[in-house]
Amino acid sequence: MSAATPSPKSATDRRVSARIGAISESATLAVDAKAKALKAAGRPVIGFGAGEPDFPTPGYIVEAAVEACRNPKFHRYTPAGGLPELKAAIVEKTRRDSGYEIEPSQVLVTNGGKQAIYEAFAAILDPGDEVIVPAPYWTTYPESIRLAGGVPVEVVADETTGYRVSVEQLEAARTENTKVLLFVSPSNPTGAVYSREQIEAVGRWAAEHGLWVLTDEIYEHLVYGDASFHSMPVLVPELADKCIVVNGVAKTYAMTGWRVGWVIGPKDVVKAATNLQSHATSNVSNVAQAAALAAVSGDLEAVAEMRTAFDRRRKTIVRMLNEIPGVQCPEPEGAFYAYPSVKGLLGKEIRGRRPATSVELAELILEEAEVAVVPGEAFGTPGYLRLSYALGDEDLVEGVSRLQKLLGEARD
Repeated sequence: MSAATPSPKSATDRRVSARIGAISESATLAVDAKAKALKAAGRPVIGFGAGEPDFPTPGYIVEAAVEACRNPKFHRYTPAGGLPELKAAIVEKTRRDSGYEIEPSQVLVTNGGKQAIYEAFAAILDPGDEVIVPAPYWTTYPESIRLAGGVPVEVVADETTGYRVSVEQLEAARTENTKVLLFVSPSNPTGAVYSREQIEAVGRWAAEHGLWVLTDEIYEHLVYGDASFHSMPVLVPELADKCIVVNGVAKTYAMTGWRVGWVIGPKDVVKAATNLQSHATSNVSNVAQAAALAAVSGDLEAVAEMRTAFDRRRKTIVRMLNEIPGVQCPEPEGAFYAYPSVKGLLGKEIRGRRPATSVELAELILEEAEVAVVPGEAFGTPGYLRLSYALGDEDLVEGVSRLQKLLGEARD
């Protein structure tokens, strides 16, 4: 080896493990943090980055947390898998909202949806197992799969299909190493919602090939127009023994900061994931669990009010984005994101610059229009931007108006 060629680092020289060092920062949280930092510095930045409702957590939920703070029984350790009363309430909530009949032993309460996703993958994946991941995908999914030793295999859908993958695409990606299909409807980042028939077809395909399915139902109550939510293990009951459902209170009840999610699955998998959590974090904060208990035990009046506002904003943002030459934005049917294609703008001159990627375009937008958006590279599909419309109506209109003005200057 020549003197000019550095020798590879040995394990003892490496300061950060290869496994953790390979993890990228959450792009959505990074954009949100940058927008907030600029705001704090006095810049009039409007942020479309964070996927969280702009509404406060409903008062009755907050009061339940206050009472829990005063209750000495919540000042101590509780079962690692969740408060028994919360697990029972999740069972009832699941039956009410999706028709899925489960038992408390099939529920694990986690520190938010991210921990639920990681622990679910960790419980069923061995090194080298492949997970089919429809793209565009939420930025955390592939990282959770890799952390659990799995290999994410992307299957890309675009705006021409409303960002929905077909059974034919899934079959083309299946190999002898495929163990799991990740399925998300409604979707982050695209807002795509699969029809009942499409969910049945995908579920039967997975069952036919003996695959596991991890389905994320966090946006179950945020669907609009003629779209409707359907739970895969309900439509395809023969899949239930190999199906894991993850969910939480964050989006439905405006509780992103409370950090309460859950895993629903076969008893042996839930027990394994619970064992993992018992060593990783022990129980979720009892105060947050008490708040979640109030949330899932209550009615859905608060989410209905939020959904009405999101629907109004959804129509506004899609209309305004589609008025920009070079932008194509399908109408999302769920969640609270718009995912426009900006491929028609790449390479064009905008204020003396020619952004070649959606990362460069997002940087230009932040610098020139003081609007924060997340580039499609974060979701596995370059050439797109994600904009959350979970922000106030006035800020939404002002922010997209700035985009219209800036991007309207694009020239060949």
